[in-house]
Amino acid sequence: MPSTFIKTFDTPAYKGTITIPLGLYINGEFVDPVEGGTIDVVNPATGKVVTSIAAGTKADIDIAAQAAKKAYKTSWGLKVPGAQRGKLMSKLAVLMEEHIAEFAALDALANGKAYNTAYGRDNKGAIAVMQYYAGWADKINGKTIETNENKLAYTRHEPIGVVGQIIPWNVPMFSLSLKIAPALATGNTIILKPSELTPLSALLFCTLIEEAGFPPGVINIVNGYGPTAGQAISEHPLIEKVAFTGSTLTGRKIMEAAAKSNLKPVTLELGGKSPNIIFDDADLEQAVKWAIHGIYFNHGQNCSAGSRIFVQQSIYDKFLDQFTEQARAIKVGDPFSPDTYQGPQVSKTQFERIMGYITSGKNDGATVHLGGKQIGQEGYFIEPTIFTECQPDMKIVREEIFGPVACVMKFETEDEVVEQANDTSYGLAASVFTKDIDRAIRVAHALEAGTAWINCANQTEISMPFGGFKQSGIGRELSEYALENYTNVKAVHVNIGIRL
Repeated sequence: MPSTFIKTFDTPAYKGTITIPLGLYINGEFVDPVEGGTIDVVNPATGKVVTSIAAGTKADIDIAAQAAKKAYKTSWGLKVPGAQRGKLMSKLAVLMEEHIAEFAALDALANGKAYNTAYGRDNKGAIAVMQYYAGWADKINGKTIETNENKLAYTRHEPIGVVGQIIPWNVPMFSLSLKIAPALATGNTIILKPSELTPLSALLFCTLIEEAGFPPGVINIVNGYGPTAGQAISEHPLIEKVAFTGSTLTGRKIMEAAAKSNLKPVTLELGGKSPNIIFDDADLEQAVKWAIHGIYFNHGQNCSAGSRIFVQQSIYDKFLDQFTEQARAIKVGDPFSPDTYQGPQVSKTQFERIMGYITSGKNDGATVHLGGKQIGQEGYFIEPTIFTECQPDMKIVREEIFGPVACVMKFETEDEVVEQANDTSYGLAASVFTKDIDRAIRVAHALEAGTAWINCANQTEISMPFGGFKQSGIGRELSEYALENYTNVKAVHVNIGIRL
């Protein structure tokens, strides 16, 4: 019988007691893992263990796959009309909203992000995504295609079947909803592995699935490590599709495992090193504010973070002064403090990784203009950091840091900055700041990125697709485009008059 986590919060942001089972959620119930392992969950604000969750392995993924396959064949998929799927998803969204404060508290505890961000952005977004795709569930349509008078030809968009999903730790509940919602809407059954660093909100989510009315086996959530549970999802023969969000390195491994097993299709939302281009005619005050949000939002732990900031030479000094002033004013501290903007980095490993990049920047000759140090002795807090005098071949310019570290660089001409911005293996997102609409659109079109923001940054919309060019991924999430990830297109030819 799985153990239970009970946590009483008495903080300025949230007060209450939360109780969640710590087992694996398979076939509609919480169970112990076959091999009996556990994973410690650490509060990054203190570095101390808060609880231990069940750790699934290949054997548990196999049990979940069998349950998901049975559910797909008997109680979900094409057995359940889209309108009914949409009703269950809408009910799930309502339940998520009823528990939004608890979700936010658990994400702030395990991830370290500010409670207000977890509540107002991540979890409100997760609910909105579930509601959005609930509306799509009865609109999965094919086409009737004109061929000739003796044939009826049409297409069906059918669910794939059992899909595997692996989500990251930076936006736990938003990532969960981003994966689960389009898969449910299109009629698939799911095996999802949350990040082992931030599993608590996913476990709370599991307690709502049966209440919402989903049959057992439709949604299975198996915590575990990437090399064990994640690998098993990628290579399991009953899992017919895998979706992953995380690092490009891990994405390669998942793609390889998927290819070597049953050649399952993959969608990958991977890393980024997004450019933020600020021309000399931009609204400087707004450009600075957006640049702050672009890099320091979510502690810099954001795949689309605008970490390479290119500023036209004539306004470089003014921009740097204002950008430095606002970065220095960022409130770093307790995630449950109402005025905290930046909490700790998610883990000791991530903290050390970021500090390693800061050391690399110094050794390569870049100037630490601001920050660059740990804050305090407890937890994994890092000062908002600005590097200047950066060169294109430096690691801090070329590699994804995934932390509160900005590289601010000068440029002179439009052609020069477009070339510099595109000089990267990534292509997730980019921002352009200018009052010249012709230039704004011209540069946005020239940038090799899946998303281009003009006079803003980190502004996704549920109805707009999100995904990358180059090594930033394969496929698109959000919007109608995400539905394509979870359907097979079948062509049906009906002979109504052809004679041999």
